Amino acid sequence: MITFRPMTLLYYSPGSASLLVHWLLIEFRVPYELRLLDFSSREQKSAEYLALNPSGVVPTLVLDGRPMVEAAAIAMYLGDAHPGAGLAPVTGDPRRRDYLQWMFHLANMVQPLFRIWWYPHEVAGAELSDTALEHVRPRIEAAWDRIDAHLAEHGPFLLGDAPSVADFYLTMLMRWSRKMPRPATEWPHMAALAAALKARPSFAALYAAEGLEEWA
Repeated sequence: MITFRPMTLLYYSPGSASLLVHWLLIEFRVPYELRLLDFSSREQKSAEYLALNPSGVVPTLVLDGRPMVEAAAIAMYLGDAHPGAGLAPVTGDPRRRDYLQWMFHLANMVQPLFRIWWYPHEVAGAELSDTALEHVRPRIEAAWDRIDAHLAEHGPFLLGDAPSVADFYLTMLMRWSRKMPRPATEWPHMAALAAALKARPSFAALYAAEGLEEWA
């Protein structure tokens, strides 16, 4: 008997950067298979996984036998592959420029700050970890200031009246701040955006699939 296996395979760890890709697979109703990586045993650094993703991080999305890495890139690819969902402005849409700008801003300017917040020793050494945290926290809060001000003027979503893949990305990053001294939900317009995204059925399905409870 032949068992059907989805041609889309996601390597993930609950709540990590793979959450964005997992959420969009559910949102777009893409048949997929999950492959959990055990970070406690550093499975993401195994030779087998490094052959797929040399950076040894998640996510890796295997499409038709070919691995694709980088959460933002995969998210944009999925958005473009499902134009009917209306979550990624197509080429020629005047919103496309702002969409690309926000995706790259989140990937290049905001997400890397959280790497420093979680692993300050990587950039400052163990003896200066506390100093790194003191410096990165105001940078994260400044990013929230900018985004909240934009939403106040142009929202309720990053591109205006309707959500896009960029809002899913932002919501994931906001979730990462939940245990910080000042979480992202203390900015009112971002809190409203997150509430709207979390109300989507795909979010509940995502949490159930990854066994998440915090920030539900």
